[in-house]
Amino acid sequence: MLDDQALSRALERAGIRAPVRFDEVTRSTQETALGMASDGAPEWTLVSARHQTAGRGRLGRTWQDEPGRALMFSLVLRPDLSPELGGLLTLLAGTTLVRACAELGSTDAACRWPNDLLVAGRKAGGILAESRVAGGRFEHVVLGVGVNLGAPPPGLPEAGAVEAEDEALLTGFLRAFAEGYRPADPAFAHSVTAAYREVCATLGTRVRARTSTGAIVEGSALDVDGTGALVVGTATGTALVRFGELEHLE
Repeated sequence: MLDDQALSRALERAGIRAPVRFDEVTRSTQETALGMASDGAPEWTLVSARHQTAGRGRLGRTWQDEPGRALMFSLVLRPDLSPELGGLLTLLAGTTLVRACAELGSTDAACRWPNDLLVAGRKAGGILAESRVAGGRFEHVVLGVGVNLGAPPPGLPEAGAVEAEDEALLTGFLRAFAEGYRPADPAFAHSVTAAYREVCATLGTRVRARTSTGAIVEGSALDVDGTGALVVGTATGTALVRFGELEHLE
């Protein structure tokens, strides 16, 4: 069961020392961590909670949790990375989460581009990256992760869950993420996308994406490019989907 000491242990096992904050109940770990980042919290500051009353997902969605049956945390990052490559952080987090799940026995875990964790084909978790940019560089990125543990919340029978203890899954995630988080490395984009391809259930399937402009892109998911965008083969050629809502059609 998580508390401040457990968060510190998880960071230390990843070779990291940074501030932590654990709340029994909070509106949103993401909201808390964004405020701390704006106030100057150092990289790797870790915020978690047992229950959120206003959890957030992508595209303005809410994130529901069953108190005590979810891993929810937000991590402050200050990457030396062009904002155009910010999507790579979500892909790295997805790959890391799949591998942490697999180490704990969930070998059927996979990613759905760009930010979903699937277990046995059902959404068991998600990733939300929010940032502040100044002068063409990131001031900070707050990476939020939520994973159902044991069973999905009541009322969401179509959702999935990971069979794992919260501290073990958090520790596995932080260890693997710290190993792959090398944003200043010229090979960072290549290493992130190569690893993501191995765990992405979207590639090779027919998809329909609604972009941020409302455009619909439908076709076969072929690849992810060096920025983390999805390459879709359509009836008229190829299209890049950088942001939007994605549906697997098969």
